[in-house]
Amino acid sequence: MKFMTGNELRNAYLEFFKSKDHLVLPSYSLIPENDPTLLMIGAGMAPFKPFFTGKMKPPHTRISTSQKCVRTGDIENVGRTARHHTFFEMLGNFSFGDYFKVEAITWAWEFLTEKLELPIDKLWVTIHPTDDEAYKIWTEQIGVSPDRVVKLEDNFWEIGPGPCGPCSEIYIDLGEERGCGSPDCAIGCDCDRYLEIWNLVFTQFDRDEEGNYTPLEKKNIDTGAGLERIASVLQNKPSNFETDLVFPIIAYAAEQAKKEYGKDSKTDVSLKVIGDHARSMTIMISDGILPSNEGRGYVLRRIIRRAIRHGRLLGINDIFLAGAVDVVVKMFGDHYTVLKEKQDYIRKIIQQEEERFQATLAQGIEVLEKYIADLKAESKTVLDGELAFKLYDTFGFPWELTAEILEEQNMSLDKDVFDQKMEEQRTRARAARQENQRLAIPDLKGLQTENLSYNETATESKVVWMWTDGENVQEAHDGQEVGIILSETSFYAEGGGQIGDAGMIVGTTGNVVVETTKKLPDGTIYHVGYVQEGVIRVGDEVKLQVELAKKRLTACNHTATHLLQAALKRVVGSHINQAGSAVDCERLRFDFSHFEPVTAQQLAQVEAEVNAVIRQALPVTIELMSQEEAKAAGAMALFGEKYGDVVRVVSAGDYSKELCGGTHVANTMEIGMIKIISEAGVAAGTRRIEALTGEGALRYYQHQEALLKQCAALLKTREEDVPARIEALIEQNKATEAALQEVMNKMQKDSAAELLNDVKEVGGVKYIIAQVEAGDMDGLRNTADMIRDKVENVVVVLGAVQQEKVSFVVMADKTAVKAGIHAGNIIKEVAKVAGGGGGGRPDMAQAGGKQPAKIGEALAKAEEMIKAQIG
Repeated sequence: MKFMTGNELRNAYLEFFKSKDHLVLPSYSLIPENDPTLLMIGAGMAPFKPFFTGKMKPPHTRISTSQKCVRTGDIENVGRTARHHTFFEMLGNFSFGDYFKVEAITWAWEFLTEKLELPIDKLWVTIHPTDDEAYKIWTEQIGVSPDRVVKLEDNFWEIGPGPCGPCSEIYIDLGEERGCGSPDCAIGCDCDRYLEIWNLVFTQFDRDEEGNYTPLEKKNIDTGAGLERIASVLQNKPSNFETDLVFPIIAYAAEQAKKEYGKDSKTDVSLKVIGDHARSMTIMISDGILPSNEGRGYVLRRIIRRAIRHGRLLGINDIFLAGAVDVVVKMFGDHYTVLKEKQDYIRKIIQQEEERFQATLAQGIEVLEKYIADLKAESKTVLDGELAFKLYDTFGFPWELTAEILEEQNMSLDKDVFDQKMEEQRTRARAARQENQRLAIPDLKGLQTENLSYNETATESKVVWMWTDGENVQEAHDGQEVGIILSETSFYAEGGGQIGDAGMIVGTTGNVVVETTKKLPDGTIYHVGYVQEGVIRVGDEVKLQVELAKKRLTACNHTATHLLQAALKRVVGSHINQAGSAVDCERLRFDFSHFEPVTAQQLAQVEAEVNAVIRQALPVTIELMSQEEAKAAGAMALFGEKYGDVVRVVSAGDYSKELCGGTHVANTMEIGMIKIISEAGVAAGTRRIEALTGEGALRYYQHQEALLKQCAALLKTREEDVPARIEALIEQNKATEAALQEVMNKMQKDSAAELLNDVKEVGGVKYIIAQVEAGDMDGLRNTADMIRDKVENVVVVLGAVQQEKVSFVVMADKTAVKAGIHAGNIIKEVAKVAGGGGGGRPDMAQAGGKQPAKIGEALAKAEEMIKAQIG
């Protein structure tokens, strides 16, 4: 058996299949392209779904990859088993209607036994019981002993209707010492003795809705081999976590925690979680995913926070994950070069998230301690799962940590209710994803995409493909929503942040309003809209009418975005990198990496510089060149974007140079001007600028001027004197408020003095209950304060009607509290009578109600509560 590092194994696999005429592609991004059914790529074949279904034509009939994957469905098992990960790499070789079982089996065996030199007597094979073809290949052509070929019913791959087929798995026997000791231990046992290292899926059937299986005309191969699993075998490690693909991170975490790996099972679990999660978070951010409260960003945030929590369990209370990023980059940076390019950026994102969570963690613990105090006061031991979910949802507080803290107080969590709330949240998320199903890739089987083209000057074309509601159609009628592919189009497809073109497709028997234009992963352009009148048919000759005015304004905003990025780099710092953009005919939005607000002075400087460049009337040129030439020329690329071998470079004189496929002006002077209207943070380490150009900027200035004129008229002053007039009014208002407050204070004192005449007593505790006049809750509290300070052993209950609501306050001094008074419990019942709610401490509580008419009844309840507490 040949020892290999993880990086050597990955390279050996890809080189092997390259020698078998496979096109070796770099790993696709974790963010799925044009597939709303997936949150993230979780399998090697996922990016190739359109090729397997025949909807799209692959760039080559044989492809091989080492695909980055993230799965979090069983995140709780990470660190507790030898093989569970959130991030892993899937080695895969794929055939799209090319080779089939003989080659797939032969090459898998060749790679394992000859290239990796795995011992043949340790290898086992599984097949589906009905797959006689695979059985013969394994036993007769490869020479595997029949008693080492196990037939399993589970060896059939299918996910609902569509392409499916039997599969064959390759296992390695790691030895009795790794087993469970049972005499029945065999393939399929839950112990670690028999390790699956490769799965060969033979996609040979098409299953229909009724469950019928029809042989596919073109059969496919989809294989998957876990990089970490094979590495654990070659490196003779007991689990994936001890391989060089994970363990350096574990060693780093152990050093930070001053712990030793392998001495304590709980410690090892936390170290493994950090080892796994550090890989995930680093790779996810390198692919453009940022922490947030929804979608992929929520998954990333959860992974980061779980790692932080396990760091705390190890005794690490300082910031430590940014250092783990450095370890990950050192391990994977030579293969995933973007990690080295974005190392500082990734570190800052994670450090900022870690610092924020430290604060929310403290807040969460404070809230949980209050919940625990309430449980103790009510002699309860089970925390409501809804409260635990609130902690999780509001503060990102892991339920495991909630349960752990409760356990220390001999309490527990109602996990069933928590799980119910989590499932409700997942249901909402699934429903949101399903909203996008209509835009999923249509079935393009049979479409000759190589004959389609984009020509910015085209005015005539032909309808070659069409669908409605995801189903291919030959014609569409008045009012129907429709997707259309043309033989040639002048409509620009949405991409690089720029909105797709809109306009009209005009036929002889009907017209289609094009609302937007999009692009499939293979570059096929399709038009989304609706039939305005008549009927449109596949084969129709049509005229193309792009909304040129909108296209021109969009081009102005797109070129301005390039100038804006260049100016930000010059003024704010060279670390600025684009993190996203949105460009349409009305405005531009530019997201960029930066960790603090851009100052007003910097924004003004950026705006002035871009306007100066616009006035220079720089020519905007477009060139096609190789990626290497573009990088050598200093062209900036969009973070996370995939580019082909030949790229399009857009230059504005010598001021800006970017890789871009969008539409642009011919000269910067066409932009007219730029006006920055806002700057704000949108995610951890990401800022957003919104701006207007040309006519939009002019309208903005006109609107601002109209507002200024209106303000001057209302203030009865000249426009240039508006600021001074406002300052004078502010000072005048302050003086008026001070005088009014003085009057209010006197009224409150008089009211308090008057109420002292109405003191009642029960069980030695004095109490005052009254309805008073108070402008707000502060006034109500002040009056109660005055009374409490003048009477000993007293509880004060006051109510006041304020507009359409009622406010209550209850205060008690220390003596009254010792006698049994609890202000929070009193006010809870008082507010309930008036249609409200509230609570508070034993000595002070406040609440509101929605039914002012019931204030008298509510105050009567207060007296009843006081007597009950003292009684």
